Amino acid sequence: MTFAEMTRYPKVSLPMSRRLLFWMALGLCLALLVSDLHAAEESREVWLLVDDKTSTLHVFRGDREIERFAPVSLGRGGAKRLRLSGSRATPTGEFKINWINEDSRFHIFLGLDYPTPAHAREAHEAGMLSEPEFYDYLMYYRWHGAPPQDTVLGGSIGIHGLGDADPNVHRRFHWTDGCVAVTNDQIEKLANLVRLGTKVIIR
Repeated sequence: MTFAEMTRYPKVSLPMSRRLLFWMALGLCLALLVSDLHAAEESREVWLLVDDKTSTLHVFRGDREIERFAPVSLGRGGAKRLRLSGSRATPTGEFKINWINEDSRFHIFLGLDYPTPAHAREAHEAGMLSEPEFYDYLMYYRWHGAPPQDTVLGGSIGIHGLGDADPNVHRRFHWTDGCVAVTNDQIEKLANLVRLGTKVIIR
């Protein structure tokens, strides 16, 4: 017998149940690690809060405010949870930025995913959207991954600059058709902070 054979460690085989527990524990550790990484990433995410009562737009990174713009202008029809096309009201709720136009007549336009499925469902329950209209909304959303812009709830809602609009009017009145307006300098700052998918809360 050679020295290598004399010093070889015996092969140990774990029972099936112990191997299963080992892999389950390893999988749990990996899942927790991924969850922690995701939570850490979320804590650094930029999101926006528009407050109708104070005419202010807050920019947060996680739970820390990093910018504040005031005054901002909302729709001439006020802020409402459910708006009708032509009401010039700004919809409230939680949205995401789902398109960006950097060549807008309002300088830069950050488009929101209004009306969201939650808004459409509430409008249907309130009798503002008929059954066929609600069905068409759902089919459009499923096909395009974004809401239609031609329902009775309206569309083309977003955050934009002034373009050539009068800064004095902006400082004194809510003047938009339902969007949130900031100055041209402020929309440039916002465009550098946000991305597609950025959360926007209007209240």
